[in-house]
Amino acid sequence: MAGTTPGPPGTPGTPRVLRAMNDRAALDLLLEHGALSRTRIGKLTGLSKPTASQLLARLEAAGLVVATGTSEGRPGPNAQLYTVNARAAHVAGLDVNGRRIAAAVADVTGRTVGEFELATPGRRTDSVVRQVADALDGAVKDAGLARADIHRIVIGTPGAFDPGTGRLRYASHLPGWHSPTLLDELAAFLPMPVEYENDVNLVAVAEQRLGAARGHEDFVLLWNEEGLGAALVINGRLHRGFTGGAGEVGFLPVPGTPLVRQVVRANSGGFQELAGAQSVPRLARALGIDTPQQPYAGVAADLLARAAGAYEEDAALTELLRQYAQRLATGLASVTAVLDPGLIVLAGGAVAAGGEVLRSLIQSELAELAASRPRLVVGEIDRTPVLRGALERALADTRDEVFDTSR
Repeated sequence: MAGTTPGPPGTPGTPRVLRAMNDRAALDLLLEHGALSRTRIGKLTGLSKPTASQLLARLEAAGLVVATGTSEGRPGPNAQLYTVNARAAHVAGLDVNGRRIAAAVADVTGRTVGEFELATPGRRTDSVVRQVADALDGAVKDAGLARADIHRIVIGTPGAFDPGTGRLRYASHLPGWHSPTLLDELAAFLPMPVEYENDVNLVAVAEQRLGAARGHEDFVLLWNEEGLGAALVINGRLHRGFTGGAGEVGFLPVPGTPLVRQVVRANSGGFQELAGAQSVPRLARALGIDTPQQPYAGVAADLLARAAGAYEEDAALTELLRQYAQRLATGLASVTAVLDPGLIVLAGGAVAAGGEVLRSLIQSELAELAASRPRLVVGEIDRTPVLRGALERALADTRDEVFDTSR
C-alpha cells in the first residue's frame, strides 16, 4: 500500500491548520471575556487540559498572550490567568471632515491608547499627505509609540473613492482630497497598509460590532449630522455600489422639496434639503421659534433636544419634532421600499438629540408611509463613532494576520 503524503502547511484538515483554528478560537475568547485560566479556556473551547496547556504555551512563545496574575476567591489553589498581549499589534483610525482630522491608535485588544486632533481650515497650505501624517504622528506619539509600530490604518472620509478612477466623489467640501494621484501619494509615504472607507459606513461597522446592530446581518444606518447619508449592510457586508456611492441618500428626490438638479455639483439633493440638519432651524423659525441658523449641526441638535424634552408641553417645539419626524420618515420610506431592511439604526448628532421621542415619532410615521415595518433603534456608539468604526475595521484585518499561527 502506498504511503500517505502529508499536505503542505496550511492545507485544511492538517494538524497545523487544526492547531491554528484552536489558537484563534482561544484568542477570540480572551478578547471577549478578558483574562482566563487554562481550565476555563479548555472548557470554553472543548479542549483537554493538556491540549489547552500546549495551546497557551504556543501562544505565549509567539508573543500573542501573556500571563497576568492569578484567580482568587475560589476553592483550591489560585490558577494562572492569561490575556491577549496588547502590544502584539497596533492599528490607527482617522476621521476626516472639512474642519479637522481626528486620529486614534488602538492596541490589538481594541483599547484606545492614543488620540490626536489636527485642525485643517480650508485655507491650510499643507498637503493632504502632510495633514494625514501629522494627525497620525500626533496619535502615535500620544500612545507612546513610533509610526513603524502601526500595522494598518483605516481612513474615513465623507463620500467615497471611486474604485475606477481613485478620485474622491460626493465630497466637494474636502479641499485637496480630489487629486487622482492622492491614494498613490499616501501609499508611497506611509509604510503600512492604508484603507479608505466612507465615514457613515464606518459608523455602521461600529454599531454592528459594538452597538445597536449587534447580531444583525441586514440593516440600514441613517446618519444625520453635517450631512445626511446611509450605510447599507446586506448579508453582513457593506454594500458600496458601482462607484462607492451606495447610501448617498441625501441626493434622493423626495416630495416636499423642490427638485434639485446637478446634485453632485450642488453637493445636496431633495432628502438633504428636506431633512438635513440645515432644515431644522428653518423649520423652527417657520413655527415661530427664535433660533440662530448656524452652525447647522449644533443648532439642529440643540433644537431637537429641547423639543424632545418639552414634547407635549410646548406646542411649537412639539410641532417641530413631529414635522421633522415626518420629513425623515418620508425619505426612509423610499429606502425601505428598495431594501426592505429589518432594522434601521438612527445615528448622528441631529437624530440622537431627539432620542427615544423622535425615534418613536419616526417609527409611527414610517408605518403609515412604507409597505413594510422595519424596527427603528437609536445608535449606541455616541463617542467618535467614525473613529471607532475605523479602528474596528483595522483591527479585524490585523487580527486575521497577527493571530494566524498556521504560517
